Amino acid sequence: MDAAVCFYCGARRPGLWGFGPLAARLVGRLDFARAVTIVCVAAYVASILLDPRAAAQFRSPFDLLSPGFGALVTLGMTGEAAWRAGWWWTLLTAIYLHGSLLHLVFNLLWVRQLAPAVEQLFGTARLVVIFTAGGVAGFVLSNIASGTWTIGASGAVFGLLGAMVAYGRSRGGTFGMAVFRQYGQWAVLMFIFGFFMAGVNNWGHAGGFVGGYLAALAVGHGEHRSERGLDRVAALATVGMTVVAFTLALWNGFLR
Repeated sequence: MDAAVCFYCGARRPGLWGFGPLAARLVGRLDFARAVTIVCVAAYVASILLDPRAAAQFRSPFDLLSPGFGALVTLGMTGEAAWRAGWWWTLLTAIYLHGSLLHLVFNLLWVRQLAPAVEQLFGTARLVVIFTAGGVAGFVLSNIASGTWTIGASGAVFGLLGAMVAYGRSRGGTFGMAVFRQYGQWAVLMFIFGFFMAGVNNWGHAGGFVGGYLAALAVGHGEHRSERGLDRVAALATVGMTVVAFTLALWNGFLR
């Protein structure tokens, strides 16, 4: 029985050992795009404050207000060297770090464009999982294929595109194919665009798209089944792991 309240006695279905309603309240209050924006902006400001001299150096309009390398490593930039050091948490923290003001604004504009569409089709909890899976998968492939230091939410953004493409293909029909074509074209254009820009992590984009696509198939969308308590617990666990990741990054950078 999936109803939250019994039709006969009015008792609520607790689920998940009583944590289901709590998870529903916490996830239900989440404005995902705003939360990502706040975390990314806070992390960017922190990276600037850690090394203001590096941020003040003007190299080009594309590198305006770029944080210093050491500041980004301290806050959780990822790469092959981070893996060798055992810094697994950088797969999560690097999603929210950015290398310039333009980098930050560009990614946040795409998050605010794509997140509401994914949320409408998958629900807030599954959106959290898909976004994070895309970001982590992008960095995993990037660290394996190129090994260079990398940051940014673009892998997670491609994960959202992958989720929309997965939805369109899964749903089928006129509407499904329209979604498939629209978001598929966006992904192709953005991927091609990346080859004409210096410093773009195309491995991260490819891995993010695949990660988001597979995550969307794994969690399913709203037309197949409604969001369940388990989805909300998975979202809270994902958020919790991200908090732990930033805690470890700060401990490693300042207190170790």
